[in-house]
Amino acid sequence: EFRETLRELPPSAKLIAKVLEDAQPLSQGQLAEESLLPDRTVRYALNRLDDVELIESRYSFDDARKRVYALAQ
Repeated sequence: EFRETLRELPPSAKLIAKVLEDAQPLSQGQLAEESLLPDRTVRYALNRLDDVELIESRYSFDDARKRVYALAQ
């Protein structure tokens, strides 16, 4: 089901999901760095992944001003 849902998403969302498979949780900035995508594209991809409930977000323990993202369990 995860792969089927992911198949319908844009390439940027697929790339962000792949990065999160390898290392999670990551902040938006870390995802941009790892994926080599612009911040705006990462934000778009995260929104798309969140719309279909493939990711979860929470506040970072290291910096409460930042959110970190992980694949949904």
